[in-house]
Amino acid sequence: MSQFHQVFFEESFEGLEVMESGLLNMDPGEVDAEQINAIFRAAHSIKGGSGTFGFSDIAAFTHIMETLLDEMRDGRRLVTDRALEVLLRSVDVLREMLTAASGKGDLDEESVKAQMQELEAVLNDHVGEPASGSDIDAGSNATLHEVIGWHLVFRPLPRMMQTGNDPLRILRELASLGDMEVECDVSLLPGFAQFDPEECYLSWNIHLNGGVDRVQIDEVFDWVEDDCDLAVMPLHADAPELSEADNPTKKIIGDSALNVTEAEEPYGPDRRKSGDRRKGDRRVEQRRASAAPPSNSIRVDITKIDTLINMVGELVITQSMLSMLGENFHIGQVDRLQEGLAQLERHTREMQESVMQIRMLPISFTFSRFPRLVHDLSTQLGKKIELRMSGENTEVDKTVIEKIGDPLVHLVRNSLDHGIEMPDQRIAAGKPETGVVELNAFHNGGSIVIEIRDDGRGLDADRIRRKAIEKGLIEESDKMSDQQIYELIFQAGFSTADKVNDVSGRGVGMDVVRRNINELGGNIEIESELGRGSAIIIRLPLTLAILDGQIISVGDEIYIVPLISIIESLQVHPDSINLVAGRGEAFKLRDEYLPIVRLHEVFGIEGYRAQDLKDGLLVVVEGDGRRCGILVDDLIGQQQVVIKSLEANYGRVEGVSGATILGDGSVALILDIPGIMRLTNQSPELQLVKRTA
Repeated sequence: MSQFHQVFFEESFEGLEVMESGLLNMDPGEVDAEQINAIFRAAHSIKGGSGTFGFSDIAAFTHIMETLLDEMRDGRRLVTDRALEVLLRSVDVLREMLTAASGKGDLDEESVKAQMQELEAVLNDHVGEPASGSDIDAGSNATLHEVIGWHLVFRPLPRMMQTGNDPLRILRELASLGDMEVECDVSLLPGFAQFDPEECYLSWNIHLNGGVDRVQIDEVFDWVEDDCDLAVMPLHADAPELSEADNPTKKIIGDSALNVTEAEEPYGPDRRKSGDRRKGDRRVEQRRASAAPPSNSIRVDITKIDTLINMVGELVITQSMLSMLGENFHIGQVDRLQEGLAQLERHTREMQESVMQIRMLPISFTFSRFPRLVHDLSTQLGKKIELRMSGENTEVDKTVIEKIGDPLVHLVRNSLDHGIEMPDQRIAAGKPETGVVELNAFHNGGSIVIEIRDDGRGLDADRIRRKAIEKGLIEESDKMSDQQIYELIFQAGFSTADKVNDVSGRGVGMDVVRRNINELGGNIEIESELGRGSAIIIRLPLTLAILDGQIISVGDEIYIVPLISIIESLQVHPDSINLVAGRGEAFKLRDEYLPIVRLHEVFGIEGYRAQDLKDGLLVVVEGDGRRCGILVDDLIGQQQVVIKSLEANYGRVEGVSGATILGDGSVALILDIPGIMRLTNQSPELQLVKRTA
């Protein structure tokens, strides 16, 4: 039976997504028959499959969930806030059980046991049965009073401190809610040689005692959901407590040890507004950190398989024809040979495209998380926001789908938090009180474009410029366009925020977003109009396996420039060249001065032909929001190339993103345009000029 395990796990994880999505969209007191049936069927399938394959613990756990869901769909039990929350936590535990059963993780049996007890408690609780509203409220309050504290497991991701968050401040905030017992886990702390001071290796096991509302705990972790793994479990009166003997590393943290002032709050007073929203709403993003590992398989539409099979058939016919032609070849058959080779090339290209289509998935797999995210955050922030999505069926490579999720979540959250104004502010500005965030995806040439637009307050270029001058990023005398000023928000840690809800707080963490998008071979741009709104535009390759590139030559060396980075290629007239003292050369392209990068100087190439600018060609490229002209000897042609990892096969080289093998068997390096710009700026004699006309 083990040969079927992989299919079972894949279908079970898909079932969990159905259950989670359905539960998050259910409201207390209301039962959507289609929705509750879909959740029940998913639970029933997981139970049946786990029983068949011998995973009895999973079957037993799911059976209790199935029983509770069955009572809800039959009308024997009301849909209560508590029941939804317990079912959502049960989905998390079930995901952990399936992950452990698949051999890709460890299982905390105590948490499974505790969650089963919670499920059974809900089943045995008559509060959920149809009754009068007053009876339900009284019973719910009695249940809440039984909680005497909370057990939290807080595990920051390694990158957490790089986003400007401080675990110590989070612990201080928790300590302000009640008496707290903390055990620090240092098991992941590396040796000194491997230690990176910008990464977080510690995690904490926390017991928070007292009548603390779950919503208060959620608020403390509200703005680090993307950067940590978090488990929150209630402590009841009969639960065992930690003792000093059992926890030799435990530290008692009181108000005196971790005194939090308003100025030190990591999130600021204006972000603590979510006291009345449902406790389960925020779990969408928390679950992302604990989701099942990426699948090694993919479901493919049968029509794509049929197309591929047809292409293979055509290729076999062409190969057979060429073989017969080669057996008795004579000079009079040259035309037939050329025709056969052209046909072989055409079929090979078509088969390559068919194979790449198999890896393509609709971007709705990523977009599907945002309706709930917008609903949750708009409720928390006290704003009215409408999400409009289009292009959900636009297909992109599975690898891109998996890696673009985090940057998009960060950008959408920024639009909601810092872009869209409060309803009274919008009305005062003559806008509808409901703000609009648009999420759009479409194909453009060989790329996919993703746009996040909002009709909020927009970016304040003057404010960003003043802050950049204060930080020493630019000089008072520097002339910069609004577009160049907007690009400053991608500087690490850059923010103009005096308060967390200030418009210019939009820059926090944007350097991480740009870095992640650059690693996917894409770029990101900003459009904004003060008072009217902003747009973030992301351009990504459709696949990370094949690249559309421009082949260039410098001396005897051949390089590939990604087409997605190229704006245009041109010959330079000497009258358009400017020499900037101590900063190199620049040329005027329409209304903008762009720096010139001589590629032979960057890579130390000898035998180059273009010693004078007029003897070569300039390839105008864009990366990291900046443009420059790369001087090359010649443009050879455009070609799709298969990307080979240089880092895996040789080592990391700044300015080079990979390599490919050309038709003649030679190796050509693929240029990393943002990397070349960074490399150029590190060399005083090659520094890029940042000027406008």
